[in-house]
Amino acid sequence: MSELADAVGRAVLAAAQVDDTSDIGLPEHLALIGAAARAEGEARAILQRSVAAARAGGASWAAIGAELGMSRQAAQQRFGAVVGASAAAPASDTERWLGPVTAFDEMAELDAAGRMGWRTVEVGMLSHRMRRTDTQWEHRRLFWRSSLAAEERDGWEIGCRAFPWLYLVRDRGIPPESP
Repeated sequence: MSELADAVGRAVLAAAQVDDTSDIGLPEHLALIGAAARAEGEARAILQRSVAAARAGGASWAAIGAELGMSRQAAQQRFGAVVGASAAAPASDTERWLGPVTAFDEMAELDAAGRMGWRTVEVGMLSHRMRRTDTQWEHRRLFWRSSLAAEERDGWEIGCRAFPWLYLVRDRGIPPESP
């Protein structure tokens, strides 16, 4: 068993609240099925986001297909519509979508929006859902990790998660700039 499979197995057992001292009866088996199904859904979402991040980072459909053991066409058919989809939510005075953005221009766009009082609260495919506030915000993108203790000590909080990235935000405490 690979380290990844072992880690996923431990996570499923923990989510189902089943351990090696538990008697495995029908309720525990059903709890394991539910936890495994949720893990499968999360793995699918991680794969979708990984493909979107790779495309935004410049990866070709041929390279993505090769990594997945499928043709370029199969990869594009499976993931292309999802990667190109934009989030559907009405814009308002207090909420909007920023995008499309790529790995190359995303941080500059978030910086500009943050100066005008917008902070990221959700990531879609090549876009960010932003919420308007009465202060300026800093944005930071980090590679996913479990401990953010140092960042939290410096006043950063999680704005949103989009595997393989974590987006942190920090209130600058000053009024936003005019558009």
